[in-house]
Amino acid sequence: MYARGRSIAGPLLAVYVRPNRSSGNRLGLTVGAKLGGAVVRNRVRRRLKEAYRRNEGSLSAGFDVVLVARVRAVGASYWDLERELRRLLARLGLEHKSP
Repeated sequence: MYARGRSIAGPLLAVYVRPNRSSGNRLGLTVGAKLGGAVVRNRVRRRLKEAYRRNEGSLSAGFDVVLVARVRAVGASYWDLERELRRLLARLGLEHKSP
């Protein structure tokens, strides 16, 4: 995934995408130990999952998506994470316009 997919990074997270052979998207999350203890990592993981879930309907289907949290994601609000996720996915061309 990391070697063959397309990627883009921002201050809070990096996004890797690669087409898959299914009709839906699959999500992977990477939240490293560098971010803090288990409580902190799980909080970041929950926020990223919710941000993805809320925006999944506006994404093109058929991709594997991996979100990698960066150290600055720990201090970011949920809304900052969601805004960054939408911006990065749009720059990768995954966000399609709804009618």
